[in-house]
Amino acid sequence: MDGRTQVRFDPARVPDTPAYVVDLGLLADNLAVLADVQARSGATVLLALKAFALFRVFPLLRGVLGGVCASSPHEARLGREEFGGEVHAFAAAFSRADVLDLAGTADHLVFNSPAQRRALEPVARAEAARLGRSLHFGLRVNPEHSEGANPLYDPCGPGSRLGARRADIGPDDVRGLAGLHFHTLCEQNVGPLERTLAAFERRFGELLPGLDYVNFGGGHHITRADYDRERLVELVRDFRARRGLRVYLEPGEAVALNAGYLVTTVLDVVPGGTRPVAIMDTAVPCHMPDVLEGPYRPHVVGAGLPGEKAHTVGLGGPSCLAGDMAGDYSFDALPAPGQRLVFTDMAHYTMVKNTTFNGVRLPSIVLYDPERDAFETVRRFGYQDFRNRLS
Repeated sequence: MDGRTQVRFDPARVPDTPAYVVDLGLLADNLAVLADVQARSGATVLLALKAFALFRVFPLLRGVLGGVCASSPHEARLGREEFGGEVHAFAAAFSRADVLDLAGTADHLVFNSPAQRRALEPVARAEAARLGRSLHFGLRVNPEHSEGANPLYDPCGPGSRLGARRADIGPDDVRGLAGLHFHTLCEQNVGPLERTLAAFERRFGELLPGLDYVNFGGGHHITRADYDRERLVELVRDFRARRGLRVYLEPGEAVALNAGYLVTTVLDVVPGGTRPVAIMDTAVPCHMPDVLEGPYRPHVVGAGLPGEKAHTVGLGGPSCLAGDMAGDYSFDALPAPGQRLVFTDMAHYTMVKNTTFNGVRLPSIVLYDPERDAFETVRRFGYQDFRNRLS
């Protein structure tokens, strides 16, 4: 089933709204793709927690994926306690308190600059030894090869703070490292990775002997229907054969791509001037912030582009932000109060980024099991969740 445009449950049966609903069957389909790529390429696939951290489904994911990559001590602890496997941690900068914390949870600590490594590796190493743990160290590098269309998501754009450039790495800066890490992609196919890898090897190839691995980062849309998985397998196998190094891939979106929905209820329909506006019980800046940050227009099941169907309607939320709008959509019939609408591809970068702005209730988290045609509400949020963030 195409989870990008379709939904196989009746939205009227979702216990309450707003609600994120993750289809376990679609999630399993993504995992089958990742398992195949992992087995044939020899790469180790990690879950990027920054995109998807619904730990209720970690038992399903850990049967396939090799571990997690974390962007903070909290994410690393979640990975250690709830996922298991390998825990890789990277941030643009760590504090001393961060590395003391990570020494107890991470297996791989990746620094963003040689200066951070020099300052903090001894601290992390000593704390790991005190705890009786083995901790490996890496360095993120900047291939200075940009593939990003949107500057907001381009780690290699001009003036980027992410990754050490080759000119800033001295002979001693890689001695004793386990691996190098690069990341340039965002929702992309294998072509940009192939070009990035070539740029990486041109600039950093001389530093690879003696390392254990290279992390190819995230942004790989491996589970998308048009992704060239055969080429990815060839690319990874060729690199491993030539360099004798292990390879990590750390997709976030690909794990949960098109496997989740945001179900909402129409509360009112107002004139809106140029076209009617349906006010929903989901707020765009609170519950799907990437729609505004991206920006992008999410798909709504059964809706078309403006003017494509009989009634063009703006879809907006209940918050006081004037720009709390998902966009304009057309429907066969004008949406009515009480009607449920379903936004697709709402598993990744939603739950992990949502807010309680205006005190708007966070969406419930619901799992849908297609084999049993059953829903399970994992969490319903209320006043205390709003209140306890503030004092």
